[in-house]
Amino acid sequence: MKPRLVVLSGAGVSAESGIRTFRDSNGLWEEYDIYEVASPQGWQQNPGLVLDFYNQRRRAAKAALPNAAHTGLAALEEWFDVRIITQNIDDLHERAGSSHVLHLHGEIFKMRSVLDDTLTYPVEGDIRLGDMAADGGQLRPHIVWFGEPVPMIEPALAEVLQADIFVVVGTSLNVYPAAGLLDYVQEQVPKYVIDKSIPPVNHIRGLHLIEKPATEGVATLSALLSKK
Repeated sequence: MKPRLVVLSGAGVSAESGIRTFRDSNGLWEEYDIYEVASPQGWQQNPGLVLDFYNQRRRAAKAALPNAAHTGLAALEEWFDVRIITQNIDDLHERAGSSHVLHLHGEIFKMRSVLDDTLTYPVEGDIRLGDMAADGGQLRPHIVWFGEPVPMIEPALAEVLQADIFVVVGTSLNVYPAAGLLDYVQEQVPKYVIDKSIPPVNHIRGLHLIEKPATEGVATLSALLSKK
């Protein structure tokens, strides 16, 4: 059996494919109030604005291509049982060839009923007001907004607890509960953190820090793991 390599990926991985992050300089939050476009309250107040915001994100994701970080992680499947836990809503990990991808915060190419979060449909184009699910509910992006539960956190935690190697790449570790997954990795498991600006992780012992952008950092990781 291949060793299980569990990866927690964040916005920094997709940023090098041209997908704008939220928190970096020139990030999306500089243009939008987070609660207007990414909260249940914002949806109630102005669903048209929310749909337009995510329609734009969907177009951007569709136009983007996987970068060397995505393909590098997929290539590691030759030697490892790679499990990707991503905070990203795009499908670039899948398009790069990763076999096991768990989306913590939803998927931009899915939509769901406002009445039933399990009633989902694929979507490539825009979602508009008046587009209804089979149960009569307005369709909304299949995205976890601030203030909503994260239903995939339990399956993600199960993956973390089975990790033989754990990697964090391209995330500021500011968004919970995703950021807390690192705290559950078993003590003896090798842990790598890759980011162009290493987040505060001093409370975790035995970390291997790779302070590089995701594309360069994953290449460095692959070289290090090939020596093991």
